Amino acid sequence: MAKLINLEVFKRFFRSGQVGGFLLLICVTISLIIANSASKESFETFLTTKLGFGAVNYSILAWINDALMAIFFLLVGLEIKRELVEGELSSVKSASLPVVAALGGMFIPALFYILFNKGEASASGWGIPMATDIAFALAIIAMLGKSIPSSLKIFLAALAIVDDLGAILVIAIFYTKQIHFEYLAMAGGILVLLALMNYFGVKKLVFYLIPGIFLWYFIHHSGIHATIAGVLLAFTIPTNNTNAESPLEKLEHFLTRPVNYIIMPIFALANTNITFQKEMLAGLASPLGLGIIIGLFAGKTIGVTLFSWLAVKLKWANLPTGAGWKHVLGLGMLSGIGFTMSIFIALLSFSDALHISEAKFAILTASVLSGVVGFVFLKSVKKV
Repeated sequence: MAKLINLEVFKRFFRSGQVGGFLLLICVTISLIIANSASKESFETFLTTKLGFGAVNYSILAWINDALMAIFFLLVGLEIKRELVEGELSSVKSASLPVVAALGGMFIPALFYILFNKGEASASGWGIPMATDIAFALAIIAMLGKSIPSSLKIFLAALAIVDDLGAILVIAIFYTKQIHFEYLAMAGGILVLLALMNYFGVKKLVFYLIPGIFLWYFIHHSGIHATIAGVLLAFTIPTNNTNAESPLEKLEHFLTRPVNYIIMPIFALANTNITFQKEMLAGLASPLGLGIIIGLFAGKTIGVTLFSWLAVKLKWANLPTGAGWKHVLGLGMLSGIGFTMSIFIALLSFSDALHISEAKFAILTASVLSGVVGFVFLKSVKKV
């Protein structure tokens, strides 16, 4: 009898979605251990090993960050579109809140960073605290389970999508050395084709997924971060507001477990390999370190909460169903988990190895602080 009860508890835990969050944290821990052990160089060699052929010959790390994460963004995009059509974001006021909140979550952190680093050699890193790591933030939300309103996951996902799109634009405009417009034009053509198929009622997913691969390829070669292809593809997949299962819902159901239990843990394993150095600790108190930590933790919290409050007070938007202002404050804290996108911007911002190391450690510190404080705070908030 005890074995049956334990098996049932395990099944409920597996179905809850929290297991994905725990797998993510386990992989973060394993990656940090490897990066600070004798296996460090072997792991880095493995990640830089190239796979593929011809024009699609990339490192394993690139396949993870650009291809697997495009699938993750595809799933998140599907969830957002479904909510826009029939759920929490189906009204203009509901849909506008995460957009306004994301703008605040980008502007205020960048402002804090600039205030700390004006005139410094590290001033070019102002884009670092603007980004929210959607994978890790959603993992924390999943771990909170039913203790928070389900609408908060959609709000955070939409906010993080807008945030990441903003970060991608910042990278494209300020940090990308060259954009290949011929590839962008071809990606635009594929997108028009996908939109036309949706308009004329094409329902079979294969007719969207195959062009979607080409969409990813062209965006990747354009110089813009390829993960945006997942979001763009998601918004062309047909759905409906009836009880009949749509192509979008079929694809969403198919991708949920592989993304949560395989793609996100692999992503964490590959991207958390930060080697700790003595200089990193001192770097936390430097203008660079303070700009990142204050920007991500305080700037994100203030920016998301303040802009959300203004949007609601001006009657531009409504709060998510069942949520109160404490929930928005907690989500502002979670949006301070910058991590991989912030590290990516740091690599583009600096050429100095010490600046890069200090930035990585500051990002990790701010992300852990934001994740832990946000989790504990939201866990203590009662539903409205």
